[in-house]
Amino acid sequence: MRCTQYYPVIMTDQVSETAQFYCAHFGFERKFEADWYVHLQSKEDDKVNLAILDGSHETIPEKGPGKASGLLLNFEVEDVDAVHDRLQAAGLPILRSLRDEAFGQRHFITQDPNGVLLDVIKPIPPSDAFLSQYAEDAVPR
Repeated sequence: MRCTQYYPVIMTDQVSETAQFYCAHFGFERKFEADWYVHLQSKEDDKVNLAILDGSHETIPEKGPGKASGLLLNFEVEDVDAVHDRLQAAGLPILRSLRDEAFGQRHFITQDPNGVLLDVIKPIPPSDAFLSQYAEDAVPR
């Protein structure tokens, strides 16, 4: 299978509010908008996409309707400190404080209006204890 694009779709009953959240705080813009579905794309990178879907829409099979839960979205950024400060100033909850992790990340965690966790990350060099767990071409620098 050759995948031509991959992006998460958040099922919610707050389609408009959720789309507005990602546009306001994470630099997305609307590329398609209906009352039941919004396709978002990063203003900085057209390969970064996210969709918001009404979890009760008729296109969702009977076993699938619902809302997002148990979901963590990672946003890898160049300046995690600046993003942290901006989102904290905007009043977003900081659920995991900004910190360096020995496994190779400087990050913090916030959440969207649906409770979806958002892990904002800058890769950093891992400690020696974690270095051997990385493939050679995947070591954060």
